[in-house]
Amino acid sequence: MNKYKLLTIASIAAIVPMVLLISSINGKAREREEINRGPVVKESGVESRNDAWARAYPRQYDSWKKTSKSDKIEDLLEKKPQLAVIWAGYGFAKDYNSPRGHFYALQSNQNTLRTGAPVDSASGPMPTPCWTCKSPDVPRVMDKVGELEFFTGKWAKYGDEMANSIGCADCHDSKTADLKITRPHLVRALKETGMDVDNATHQQMRSLVCAQCHVEYYFKKTAWTDEQGNEKTAAVVTLPWAQGTTAEEMESYYDAIDFKDWTHKISKTPMLKAQHPGYEIAQTGIHARRGVACADCHMPYKQEGAVKFTDHHIQSPLENIAGSCLQCHRESEADLVAVVKAKLDRKEQLMEIAMDNLAKAHLEAGKAWELGATEAEMKEILKDIRHGQWRWDYSIASHGSFFHAPEETLRLLATANEKAQTARLKLVKVLAGYGAVDYVAPDFSTKEKAQAIAGVNFEALVEEKVKFKNTLLKEWEKAALEKGILSPATRKGMSDKTSYN
Repeated sequence: MNKYKLLTIASIAAIVPMVLLISSINGKAREREEINRGPVVKESGVESRNDAWARAYPRQYDSWKKTSKSDKIEDLLEKKPQLAVIWAGYGFAKDYNSPRGHFYALQSNQNTLRTGAPVDSASGPMPTPCWTCKSPDVPRVMDKVGELEFFTGKWAKYGDEMANSIGCADCHDSKTADLKITRPHLVRALKETGMDVDNATHQQMRSLVCAQCHVEYYFKKTAWTDEQGNEKTAAVVTLPWAQGTTAEEMESYYDAIDFKDWTHKISKTPMLKAQHPGYEIAQTGIHARRGVACADCHMPYKQEGAVKFTDHHIQSPLENIAGSCLQCHRESEADLVAVVKAKLDRKEQLMEIAMDNLAKAHLEAGKAWELGATEAEMKEILKDIRHGQWRWDYSIASHGSFFHAPEETLRLLATANEKAQTARLKLVKVLAGYGAVDYVAPDFSTKEKAQAIAGVNFEALVEEKVKFKNTLLKEWEKAALEKGILSPATRKGMSDKTSYN
């Protein structure tokens, strides 16, 4: 065989693999381009059905469904009975569990004893904004009826419209799939802090879409008139950021407007209830200061072949250390777990001390009122209790604060405990003045004892809730199916765990 034939054969042998390689690369490039282009899920409006996004984003949807694995019910009132006394007169004294996966957010809201047992669209203890962070049906309904109308009325008003749990349309534009703030309250609050949301970077948005819900807020009573001329009052979700986003700045904001979430049933303190200020407290931590977004740790990027996408199995980074923590930290998994445990143990120790002192302060204040204490005698004491409990609640309500910002969490717990102890020292003097210097607060060491002190009729609440679930809730689900906003397949495998069943 002459040298030209050999050269030709050799060339072909080299070219064929290169052609195949280029073809493969181009194929993967087209796949990446298709994924990144963002197919239109809905041309206009909000597509709240999570499974409707699956056709265009199968990887993201499949990973989101894995949040269904986080279905454990941990009854925190059973674990920490002081809570029932601390929240006496408020819904959280009835029922409070550790959070489950986003897959269960809507169900948890329907099941909790806090939302009561309405019998129709106008009954029940809670207002409509209690749906705000539980479903992508919220921006869909807001888009249809307007924000003020959405925030007007009772929780049960939109029961048959809330069919899908936290999912795609909560954080993404239904047409472009771009990250989008879908709750107006965050846009307003960010403007108060001086941030131009329209110029937010993609990295910032990977935290801001989380901040729509993982923030502190209150329901601001807002008078308005609808198109028919009817005067109404909306309970508008509002973030107390006008003076800043620290615990003390929000405390000052609430004090200035004389706001209270409820009056404590035992101590008569005008109370504040921290919701879940995860975003605010995280901004004080080292990760946020280094530009790390919420999604970097809780929704890290994942690689499948040539396709890189965000893993929507939202969970604790400790459940995926290799994909989250170890992308930056050059330590062993064991070392990282040990660090986190140490941070948690420190928080737990200070939290228990603060809760114990706050619960006893409420009970001692209640005794002082019973004996005839005056408002003048109690004014500063109640202020200490209010501020102490606010700082305790703020520091732990977002659950992950001990890791997001451990120094700030411990600082707040320390000041919370200091204020609770100050209140108790002042109460010693008041009680002594009424002949009760030896008063000892009653035992609240179990959930049953604590709820009895708080006046919670647990059995009656459960009976009412079970009836609601067997009647009105089933009507809501039937109506949602008829409207086509609920896909039965999306609830396949969903457990129905509660703290009372």
